[in-house]
Amino acid sequence: MKLSDNKATLSFSKGGSSIELPVYHGSIGPDVIDIRKLYAQTGMFTYDPGFLSTAATQSAITYIDGDKGELLYRGYPIEQLAVNCDYLETCYLLLYGELPNPGQKKDFTDRVTMHTMVNEQMQFFLRGFRRDAHPMAIMTGLVGALSAFYHDSTDINNPKHREVAAIRLIAKMPTLVAMAYKYTIGQPYMYPRNDLSYAGNFLHMMFATPCADYKVNPVLERAIDRIFTLHADHEQNASTSTVRLCGSSGTNPFAAIAAGVACLWGPAHGGANEAALNMLEDIQKNGGVDKIGEFIKQVKDKNSGVKLMGFGHRVYKNYDPRAKLMQQTCDEVLKELGLENDPLFKLAKALEKIALEDEYFVSRKLYPNVDFYSGIVQRAIGIPVPLFTAVFALARTVGWIAQLNEMIGDPEYKIGRPRQLFTGAEKRDVKTIDKR
Repeated sequence: MKLSDNKATLSFSKGGSSIELPVYHGSIGPDVIDIRKLYAQTGMFTYDPGFLSTAATQSAITYIDGDKGELLYRGYPIEQLAVNCDYLETCYLLLYGELPNPGQKKDFTDRVTMHTMVNEQMQFFLRGFRRDAHPMAIMTGLVGALSAFYHDSTDINNPKHREVAAIRLIAKMPTLVAMAYKYTIGQPYMYPRNDLSYAGNFLHMMFATPCADYKVNPVLERAIDRIFTLHADHEQNASTSTVRLCGSSGTNPFAAIAAGVACLWGPAHGGANEAALNMLEDIQKNGGVDKIGEFIKQVKDKNSGVKLMGFGHRVYKNYDPRAKLMQQTCDEVLKELGLENDPLFKLAKALEKIALEDEYFVSRKLYPNVDFYSGIVQRAIGIPVPLFTAVFALARTVGWIAQLNEMIGDPEYKIGRPRQLFTGAEKRDVKTIDKR
C-alpha cells in the first residue's frame, strides 16, 4: 500500500483538538484511513458492526468491485480464468501469485495427486458420526482431525510446513467430502485414482462403486472443475476472516481451515445454494410451475416472510460475474443429462426468466447469483442437497490457505482483537447471599 498525500482530519463538535489520520492507496479500490493510533490519540474506538467499512488487512489476492460486477484473482478476471484455466492452475495462481507454466503445472498437479489419500484411521473417526449427520458436521470434525495425523506440517510459522499443509488440504478435501457422502449412504469408500484429473477423481470417489466400472463424463468433469474455480476465493468474507482470525493466534493450518468450514456452514454464507434448492423443492411440492405466480406475489409482499433464495448478492450490486459462467455450465449439464424437461429444472428456468424480466426484481438488481446455478448443476449431477456446502468448502480451501499464508507473511500482522462498545452494568459491589 502507498501513503497518500491526502490526510483525513477528525474534529469534534464539542471542542478538543483535531487529529490528522494517514490515508493509504491500494492498487485499485477505495482508499483507507489508518486508525491504528486512534485510541492512543483520542481514547476512543471506531464502531462498525459487521466490519462493513473496515479494512482489517492489506491483501494482494482477490479483488471485488460489487458495483461493476467484477471479480479478480491476482488481477485476472474470473471470466477468463474459468474459460482458460482449470482449478489446479487457479490454485497455483492463488497460492503463488502467478499462473503456472507447463512445467510448474505438471509439478504442482503431481504433488497434489500424490497426497490425495487419507490415513486409514480416518475411517474409524467417521464411524463415530450418525449416518444421518449433516455432511458439514462431519467435515468440520474431519478437517480438524487432520492435525492429529500430520504432525510434520502443523507449525504455522514455518513456511515449509504451511506449504506442505496447503498441498495436503487441497489434495485431501475431495477425498474427505466423498468419504462423508459414502458414509451417509452406506456405500464403501472409493480410493483416489492418480490417473484422473482433480475434478474427475472427485466424481469417481463420489459415484463409483467396487462392483462396476465408472467412466467420468467429461461434461460433468468440466462442470465440477468450473464450480471449484468460481468458488476458490472471494476476498475478506465471513469464513475467510474467520480463518485469518483463527490463524492469527498461531494455531495450526488444519485447525484454522476447520474454523473456516464451520463458518461456511451458515445459511447466510455457504449454505445459500442449499437454501436455493430447498426453496425450489418447496415450490415444486406446492404446485410447481403452475403456482409460481403465487410464490412471486408472496416474495413481493414484505409481510409474508417469503424470501427469494439464490437471487441478488450482498456484495454484487450488479450481475454476479460468476453467475453467467455457471448459467452456461448449467445449460450444458442439463442438456448432456437430458434433464431439460425435469419438473424441478423447468421450475428453476421459469423462476430465472421472471427474475430477469420482472421490473420488481430488475429494479432491485435481484439477478440469479452463482449459488442458484451451482445448486441446479450439483443436483443434476447427483450430488445431494445437504452436500452442497461441503463441495463449496472443498473449493474454497485454497483461498483460505492463500489468505492465511499472506497474513502470516505480513510483518504488520498481530493476533486479532476486535474492540467493543460496552453497554452493560457499571461497576457494582457483590452483596452477600442473604442480602440479595
